[in-house]
Amino acid sequence: MDAATLAAAIQRQADRRELHCSMLALAAKLGLVLLGGVSLLRLSGAYQQRLDRHAEIAAVVDVESSKLQTLQQRFDRLFTVGGEQRLIGEQDQWIAPNRVRIVWR
Repeated sequence: MDAATLAAAIQRQADRRELHCSMLALAAKLGLVLLGGVSLLRLSGAYQQRLDRHAEIAAVVDVESSKLQTLQQRFDRLFTVGGEQRLIGEQDQWIAPNRVRIVWR
């Protein structure tokens, strides 16, 4: 074996190693890109679920806020002039027909 053949064989081995290393680096990069893509898809799904939950909670808060506003207005009416009579009038509906109402003073 002469020096040129030996040099050519060493060059081919070096080229093969470089090709293997390049392929390995490419596979690692593709794996990272795939991992990033999958993570992004999962995050977008989780974000959509959070938006849906937020919309549901916002709707419940709106309903409860309107109930609170109604109850606050009713409570405020009880402490205005004639509020006691309104309360007694409202409680007449709660008393069964065969019961006697007792008013404590």
